[in-house]
Amino acid sequence: MMPSYNASFPEGTRAQIAPLPVLEEFRRTWKLHDPLQPEQLEYAGKVGVVKAVGYYHGGDVLYWFEELPGTWHECCLVKAPS
Repeated sequence: MMPSYNASFPEGTRAQIAPLPVLEEFRRTWKLHDPLQPEQLEYAGKVGVVKAVGYYHGGDVLYWFEELPGTWHECCLVKAPS
């Protein structure tokens, strides 16, 4: 079965980085591609504009922001406040 390639946050939309406990848990448990880097934790709760969306083999959605460094997994993002 083909994975679904649907981004929750398309290019040009705003998204918020998840709270610090979510990022720490992801960093502790994630063992595959594109792990969060320690310096990314300081961006917990920050809002940015999605610059690019990519898909890892298997359907994992990855994001890059205009203002925030690093590669972000979709599970590390939440809807930005209005």
